[in-house]
Amino acid sequence: MARSPTQIALSQHHAAPDRAAARAAARIDEDSQRTAVAAARAALEKKAEDVVVLDLRGVSGYTDFLVIGSGASDRQLEAITEGVEKELTTHGHRVIGSEGQSGGRWVLLDFGDVVVHVFHADERTHYDLEGLWADAPRIEVE
Repeated sequence: MARSPTQIALSQHHAAPDRAAARAAARIDEDSQRTAVAAARAALEKKAEDVVVLDLRGVSGYTDFLVIGSGASDRQLEAITEGVEKELTTHGHRVIGSEGQSGGRWVLLDFGDVVVHVFHADERTHYDLEGLWADAPRIEVE
């Protein structure tokens, strides 16, 4: 699977030793896929739209999985991210970074091996993370 120059640059940029240490400290088990699916289900419970889980293992040193979803309003983005954070922290996961939670149109929650992005629909289209990681396999969430 060939990677684009942008993917290579992102992978190299975010694979720094301090990032690896933070990922290791946040990991509570070896099943990051289970964590990603739990995050996606928590987002769906808060009515997130178009939730996608991308498997970046072997593609990126930045994280193992991206969970991407959309909300229709600032309040819904807040509810989705609060729901995901509550679900994962209840099961022992730790947020090692977050961005955009105060009125942002794109919220990021970093759990180390799983990074959750929640967008307003127009922001999601603009940044097109699914397009950036188009070669990454998708994980079905039921």
